[in-house]
Amino acid sequence: QVQLVESGGGLVQAGGSLKLSCAASGRTVNRDAVGWFRQAPGKEREFVAAISRTGRTTNYAGSVKGRFTISRDNAKNTVYLQMNSLKSEDTAAYYCAIDLRNLFGAPGNLNEYDYWGQGTQVTVYS
Repeated sequence: QVQLVESGGGLVQAGGSLKLSCAASGRTVNRDAVGWFRQAPGKEREFVAAISRTGRTTNYAGSVKGRFTISRDNAKNTVYLQMNSLKSEDTAAYYCAIDLRNLFGAPGNLNEYDYWGQGTQVTVYS
């Protein structure tokens, strides 16, 4: 059974940094595209970043481009999201997900993803 576990969330002051991790079990995720999404209270889940199977292709939402970096360590079966210059509007629950079918891309459409983690909360205060 595939399980994704996010970690690294927390409370951080605006301008600070956090690094989220998405650890997979039950599947070797170097075969999969992996995405990060977030959901703030009362809002829909939105795309943040994605990385292709090989790591050669990345995709970012405009609101985080230049501040967030997605990366993967296939040896550790883990994908990371480095978040810098955090803003209060980045406050949300962050989820990672894997796309079992996309061979080359890094999709931003949440409907393409097959398995999801339970999320980790990021709260940015000013």
